[in-house]
Amino acid sequence: MPLNRETIDAPGAPAAVGPYSHAVRAGELLFCSGQVALDPSSGELVGDTPGEQARRCMENLAAVCEAAGTSLDRAIRCTIFLTDLAGAWADVNEVYGSFFAGDPPARAAIGVAALPKGAQIEVDAIVAL
Repeated sequence: MPLNRETIDAPGAPAAVGPYSHAVRAGELLFCSGQVALDPSSGELVGDTPGEQARRCMENLAAVCEAAGTSLDRAIRCTIFLTDLAGAWADVNEVYGSFFAGDPPARAAIGVAALPKGAQIEVDAIVAL
C-alpha cells in the first residue's frame, strides 16, 4: 500500500532555516519539524528567557498545526530540546503546560549543547489530524 505523504507549508510560522518542511502529513498523523523561537515576520530569534522562547516555539507549532487543518491540542507527542535543562526546566514547563488545558501529550525532554540561531529551546510534535 503506498504511503500518502504531503508536505505542509505554514504561512503563519517562520520560514524554515534549512532544507526541511514545516511538517509532513502521513496518513492520519502530522510530523512537525522542530520550532525555535523565531518571529514569523522577521525570522529573528525572540525572547530573552527560556520561558519566553518556549511560548514562541509553541505558537509557531500551533501555526503549523493550523496550516495542516488540526490543532496543537491534538498533539500525541512533543520533544523539547534545551541548552540548559536544569536551569530552564521550571519556566519552560509552566509555559508548555499552559498550551495543554487537559490531557497533555506524551513528552520527552533532552539537554543539548546548542540549537539553531543560538536558541535556548526547540520543540517538535507529532499531531493527530
